[in-house]
Order: sequence, then C-alpha cells, then structure tokens
Amino acid sequence: MDISARIDTALCHSIEAAAGPACPPRLSEAIQYAVFPGGHRIRPRLCLAVANAHVGSDAYVVDAAMSSIELLHCASLVHDDMPCFDNAATRRGKPAVHVAFGEPLALLCGDALIVLAFQTIARAAITAPQRASNLLRIVSDGVGAPNGIVAGQGWECEQEAPLKEYQRAKTGVLFAAATMAGAAAAGVDHEPWGILGQRIGEAYQVADDLLDRFGDPDVIGKPVGQDVVNDRPNAVSAMGEKGATDYLRSRIEEVVDSVPDCPGKLKLRALIHEEASQILDAALRRRAAA
Repeated sequence: MDISARIDTALCHSIEAAAGPACPPRLSEAIQYAVFPGGHRIRPRLCLAVANAHVGSDAYVVDAAMSSIELLHCASLVHDDMPCFDNAATRRGKPAVHVAFGEPLALLCGDALIVLAFQTIARAAITAPQRASNLLRIVSDGVGAPNGIVAGQGWECEQEAPLKEYQRAKTGVLFAAATMAGAAAAGVDHEPWGILGQRIGEAYQVADDLLDRFGDPDVIGKPVGQDVVNDRPNAVSAMGEKGATDYLRSRIEEVVDSVPDCPGKLKLRALIHEEASQILDAALRRRAAA
C-alpha cells in the first residue's frame, strides 16, 4: 500500500466509527466532505515518515497518530473558513463546508472531527496504552490552549497579534505534534522531534503567506488575499516579499539539519528535503501562477 492510500484508509476507518448509520445523515456527509478528497496530507505524511525511520513502530498506533493529526487539521480548516473567521467560500478546490452544508452543520462537523481525533487515539490505547498516552498528550498540546490551534485562532480575536506567536500556534505547533506523534508511535523519546516539526511548520506558514498574497486561487484551491481582508498577521506584510522569501529559504536549510539521530536518518533527511523543496518551489512559482 502506498503512503497516500495508507493515510486515506486509516482516515476511512476512523470516520466509519463516527459516521455510521446512527449518525444524522447530513452530518455524516459533512464529515466525509471535510476530509475527502484531501490536500497534500503533509502532516500525516510527516508523522508516518518519522515513525518509519525507527525500528519497532506499532502500525496500529502509527495509523491512529497520523489520522488524529489530519482529522484535527481538517477540523481547523472547517472552522477557519466560517464567516466568523475568514469567511472563505472555497477550500481544496470546492465549496467550503459552511457553503455546502450551512453554518450550523459546519460548526458541528468541525467539533465532531476534533472529538473523533481523540476517539481514534483512545482506540489505539487498547493495544499500546503507553504509546497512546504519550500520543494523547502530544496531540492535545498541538490543538489546545495555550499554544495550539485554538490559541492560534484566539490570536485572530485580539486587537494585535505578534507574528511569531500567532504563526507558531496557528501552524507550527501541529507540525511539531506530527513529528513527535510519529516518534511516540515508534516508542522512542518524542521530545527531540519537536524542533524539526516546528521548523517545517514555520517554512510552510511563510510559503502560505506568500501564496495568500501572490498566488492563484484556481491553483491553490482556496481564496487569496485573506490576510489583508481580515487584517491577519502575515510574513509578507512584516518582512516584504524579498524578506519573506529569504526567510523561507533559510528555514528550508535549517529543516533538513534538524532531523535527530535515528536508524533511518539518511532516508528521512532525503524525504524531508524533497518535501521542503516542494514547499519552497510552490512559493517561488507564485508569480507564474498569478
């Protein structure tokens, strides 16, 4: 099974547990709609890559780890697109969930995905309680207050938001959770893996800022110019186009150097270099796509 198929299969298994016959049909449909088809699945791919770089990974816990991370990411997209935040009409090249199903169901869909992520971890605890316990703590920190996605959204409700803190909570912490979750699923010390995820998240956010300012909505599958419209902190606004681009290049260089020692270090470094280069290339091609 290739990586994309494994991720989608694991997500299907998680969703089947929540969106069964007893679930209100439109809510079940909204949950499926929010998760499939996916984007690049970069967070679960990163989680799986870290787990595979170690000997002794528990496949069931790895699937739970990468599913929970992606479910939480999808939940954040559903809520982020709603009128009370970005009021974005499209996501992943199709109508946003609140456009397709209405605001009440979008809110419930996002809530359901959050709970489902933790239900998925709870099921993994049956076979590997210690690894699942570590995973629960890692994922909780990545989405909750004071440092996770909730805090990132919370910064959007303040009069002013410091760019570094906002982007770390909005994006970086969940990437750090992805790398640490992969290590936890492999039964190794997860703490050293946080820096790698954080740096990948920083690079991804700066690239996203560049695309939001200069990208083509038909290419990236979502509206652009949202940060300006909603007065959000943005690396381009803070550093200028050249400054943001130079900063992105420096982040990419640091990412590969952040891979901790592990049995599969060389292979993992090569994979992360490839993924990071794609992030950089997407941002540098923004003018051609605009």
